Amino acid sequence: MSIGSNSITIKPASAQQVDKAQTQTFGRRWGLHRFAIALVLPVGLLIAWWIASGRGWLPEQILPSPAYVYSTAVDMISSGEIFYHAGVSLGRVAIGFLFGAIAGLALGMAMGLSQRADDYVRPLFLAFAQIPTLGWIPLLMLIFGIGETLKIIVIAKGALVPMAINTAAGIRSVPANLVEVGHALRFGRWQTLRLIVLPGAAPSIFTGIRYGLTHSWTALVGVELLASSEGLGYLLVWGRQMFWLDVVMVAMIAIGILGFVMDKALDISEISVQRWKHEEGS
Repeated sequence: MSIGSNSITIKPASAQQVDKAQTQTFGRRWGLHRFAIALVLPVGLLIAWWIASGRGWLPEQILPSPAYVYSTAVDMISSGEIFYHAGVSLGRVAIGFLFGAIAGLALGMAMGLSQRADDYVRPLFLAFAQIPTLGWIPLLMLIFGIGETLKIIVIAKGALVPMAINTAAGIRSVPANLVEVGHALRFGRWQTLRLIVLPGAAPSIFTGIRYGLTHSWTALVGVELLASSEGLGYLLVWGRQMFWLDVVMVAMIAIGILGFVMDKALDISEISVQRWKHEEGS
């Protein structure tokens, strides 16, 4: 819009601006539509739970009412109990995941960059990966006891396997012509790795991080179920032993919410780090 001395001229919007506005409007509507669809199943389950507990289809000791679970959640939040146990669990998973992710990244890079290292390591590594994380607990208990070291190792193992596999796969998927371009530009080994290989493998590495964090979180809950006196997994066992199913449900809800938040945070981080990829596709 330009303003002259005696007249006002309004310039029509370009077709590109109109298309962009329509795309944004459609995106918002589609986002709300997807959000509404995502609520259907949890709301349906909540209604079914309310009806089942209200009509006494199961004893209250087995299926407490949503109102009773909500009251327990409020009490545990007010007392800080749920925050304490959640903090313990998050601290353990942060340390274990960090060690496991770093080790998995290093191992995956070795297998992806060196065929000889892959030939030596992959058979034993795949055999190691086939054993479930919780399957290592009895052996590790004999070696490390039931202290924090056991929990950190189990959590780290949960992160190591998907991180190593996805890192190696991502490095191998980098197009050879990109590496040749680096050679033509006389990149050194470190420059080729930093500027070509790692950016090309980044989507697969982020996939490994997400799967690694998910496996670490489930491994944490599992090891806390078996060998812990604090944490969200311990709350599950304690509530079951005391037949306080409301406490069990509050702990389950907390585990689910924290797992969802961590996965969503990684999703946002991936989009931020790889913004160039999303801009290129738009």
